[in-house]
Amino acid sequence: MTPTQRTGGLDSEAPGAGPDPEPRAGDELGIQAGPGAGQAPEPEAELEAELDAELEAELHAGFLAEAAHWLHGLFGPADRATAAVGRILDVGSGPGMASRALADAFPRAQVVAVDRSAALLARAEARAAEHGLADRITTRRAERPEEFARSGPVDLIWTGNVCRHLGDQQAAVRSLASALRPGGLLAVAERGLPPRFLPRDIGIGRPGLQARLDAAVEEQVTARRSRLPGATSVVEDWPCLLASAGLVPAGSRTFLIEFPAPLDVPVRRHLHTRLHGLLTDLGERLDLVDRLTVEQLLDGDSCTGVLWRPDAFYLTAVTVHTARLCRPLATS
Repeated sequence: MTPTQRTGGLDSEAPGAGPDPEPRAGDELGIQAGPGAGQAPEPEAELEAELDAELEAELHAGFLAEAAHWLHGLFGPADRATAAVGRILDVGSGPGMASRALADAFPRAQVVAVDRSAALLARAEARAAEHGLADRITTRRAERPEEFARSGPVDLIWTGNVCRHLGDQQAAVRSLASALRPGGLLAVAERGLPPRFLPRDIGIGRPGLQARLDAAVEEQVTARRSRLPGATSVVEDWPCLLASAGLVPAGSRTFLIEFPAPLDVPVRRHLHTRLHGLLTDLGERLDLVDRLTVEQLLDGDSCTGVLWRPDAFYLTAVTVHTARLCRPLATS
């Protein structure tokens, strides 16, 4: 199961990084909190979300390895880059796929995987042990942005899809920047292009279902962001946000992740889980025809379902923005 990976030097203008619904109020590090603001997730739903998070991370393994290699190059020639990076923070690490990629790209570095989910951190530890990296990848549970800097000065921070789940994205970037040592680099993977997996006309329902799902998700993202604690509206210009945190932008790059049709079973399972989540989460934002179409796509016994149809594919893009701390930040 090897995806086609293509890259380009494109700056993202912050379209959706995927049709994942934003988490409810109270989420901190990008792990969805459950069915309602302030409510604890049901154990079964939480387990299902964590398993899908791990599957999605595995689908993105090629992109993460390529991105880590690109970050290595931003530190200069190979020997200099390896020597310059001794400590890395992976914020919102999930099951540790990025932690492993960063540990491979920077062979002398210690990597700290930070997340709010104890279960996902346990998977990160297991993955590190499976690949002989248990002595170089450690984990730490954290809930709030102000905890980011408590890991001490670090040379590189990677964070994927974390700031979007926090009410004040600019404050989150400043918190991340405060953990860097002079010369250190912050890499923020935020937004990109939403995953596409269906043709415009799939032979059932009305053509254009994918586009309508994306539009419904964007409406929901806006509504949920407005309810986050400390919600602050900002222009999602990530180089500008990084510069406003006292960093010097060092470049952005977009990575294309593609699994052409026909899909292997693991990718189909991920799409099935994604569609099930969309149907549950979007509710009345979809009209009756589109809801019935999604239900048909979820039918595991039907040849029109996403688990079987030969035209299903997986195509998405992730943009990584980087910035460097050139001098110590002023303390308030």
